Amino acid sequence: MSATRTPFTGDAEADELLDHDGLALLIGMLLDQQVPMEWAFRGPLELKHRLGGRLDPMEIAGMDPDKLRAVFSDRPALHRYPGSMAERVRLLSRHVVDQYGGRAERMWEDVQTPQALFDRLRLLPGYGDQKAKIFLSILGKRLGVAPAGWEELAGDYGKPGFRSIADVDGPGAVDKVREYKQSVKAQAKAAKKK
Repeated sequence: MSATRTPFTGDAEADELLDHDGLALLIGMLLDQQVPMEWAFRGPLELKHRLGGRLDPMEIAGMDPDKLRAVFSDRPALHRYPGSMAERVRLLSRHVVDQYGGRAERMWEDVQTPQALFDRLRLLPGYGDQKAKIFLSILGKRLGVAPAGWEELAGDYGKPGFRSIADVDGPGAVDKVREYKQSVKAQAKAAKKK
């Protein structure tokens, strides 16, 4: 088992940031599409470095959109789609500022039921049902902060196994999640051919 609860990247500094900064974890989950998981979850640390060593939701929310796009586009780009992801991160940061006083952890620290937490996650810009379920699973499996009963709302992601980033608990786990995702895609493709 690694020293952090979120050993998602293989980079100790990036994993430590995810472990202790709710905004970083939310941004990593937001970036986790159409890029490798490790790259997505390393993005918050790289963004922090590019913003002068701070990952401040108020600063990000208030940035000129063109400037933030440039930060995301600098080589190496923070995402395969740096422009659209920069805007999503800006909107996510604005939501954290407006709804949670700039402290992302308040989203899960003062919630009483798993449904209320899921509803909060579902309202995040750039999050749909699947991202909300996976993030709920991260909060439950990795951080131990989701209200009792979260597993039911998380669906398959709440079950034991290696279904998502929420199941990454140390070396080799990312590969197991990747294998699972590939098998699900193969099954779906085979089902379409029938």
